[in-house]
Amino acid sequence: MIDLKLLRNNPEVVATSVKNRGGEIDLDAVANLDTKRREIVFELDQIKQKRNENSGLIGKGKLEADEKQKLIEETRNLGETIKEKNAEVKAIEDRISEIAMGIPNILHESVPIGPGEEDNVEQYTWGDIPSFDFEVKHHLDIAENLGIMDSARGVKLAHSRFTLVQQAGALLERALANFMLDLQIKEHGYTEILPPLLVNAEVITGTGQLPKFEVDLFKTTDGLYLIPTAEVPLTGIYHNEILKEEELPYYFTAFTPCFRSEAGSYGKDTKGYIRQHQFNKVELVKIVHPEKSFEELESLVKQAEEVLKRLELPFRVVALCSGDIGFAAAKCYDIEVWIPSENKYREISSCSNCTDFQARRSNIRFKPKEGGKTQFVHTLNGSGMAVGRTVVAILENYQNEDASVTIPKALVPYMGGLTEISNKT
Repeated sequence: MIDLKLLRNNPEVVATSVKNRGGEIDLDAVANLDTKRREIVFELDQIKQKRNENSGLIGKGKLEADEKQKLIEETRNLGETIKEKNAEVKAIEDRISEIAMGIPNILHESVPIGPGEEDNVEQYTWGDIPSFDFEVKHHLDIAENLGIMDSARGVKLAHSRFTLVQQAGALLERALANFMLDLQIKEHGYTEILPPLLVNAEVITGTGQLPKFEVDLFKTTDGLYLIPTAEVPLTGIYHNEILKEEELPYYFTAFTPCFRSEAGSYGKDTKGYIRQHQFNKVELVKIVHPEKSFEELESLVKQAEEVLKRLELPFRVVALCSGDIGFAAAKCYDIEVWIPSENKYREISSCSNCTDFQARRSNIRFKPKEGGKTQFVHTLNGSGMAVGRTVVAILENYQNEDASVTIPKALVPYMGGLTEISNKT
């Protein structure tokens, strides 16, 4: 949630950020609500002062009986009025908070301005685009020929956008997860977490998926939500807690299934393993000091992209423009891996600095070691990586003319020494 003081005192900053994202906000409605709130608060102060004066007079005991009774009755009525006015203030504040909950994070000044993904700005590329002297195959054709994926049985077991992965395909996913976790834990200092896969509404509201994006979530009959990403429980670890400044930063990583309804993706990526209702991902979350968050964003990108470098998969990094950036992010980089069958890069990781947006919604603060008021932490998240999409990239970039797939060298130890997947595997 954005800072309500910013909404009240600098509404033009909020309006500009929302406009650059392609939305709009009724600032007059917010201003009118806030004016009304201030008026009622002023009335309340006067009424409370009058009640205190009456209580003082009653307490002195120098009044005639009928005058005292009249004053007692007036004071009682003032108390009822105070209750009513407090309820009015709360209703207005709840409405202001409701509006604020629907306002996306304020964009950082460095975010490129543009309406859609065509306005994202490439930062750099890494690796050589592979060339093939045979017809490049789609990853699902490769996988089904090798017998490591079965989309038909995935549909039979659930419905569309579910895939059964088996044999060397299942081993490949497990190997990738272990490889990614080892890299982030042993070399980049992340702490591994095995979080619940179901979270309550309060926690998932904290990271920004509720209330705006409920249609994208799977909800259980008892009101819990299947996690769309481990970002939700990892960020929520310190929900409603006050940390110590000297404890910062926290780096968390988790390998989990993720569940998304893909409500807005009808007709997109219907063939293959790119867009599934259930997929595996290694997530990276940072909880940091506000002064360090943009520095931490740059290091987060480097930590995530190291996975692709070691797997020798070509990729590029792009800065997302204002119209393509996520709801909770102030700034975001996408890491996109090369997909030969599509002859283009596809997103495999998003690395976002959410500044204090999620911390305000989750009420995660820290106490400065030198004393003073508590402050909100900054939160960051990124994929390190989406495992299924990494499988796709390996199948396509490492495909051979005989329909086999070479295993990247860095992954061979995690595959039990297996160097290729073939029909003989």
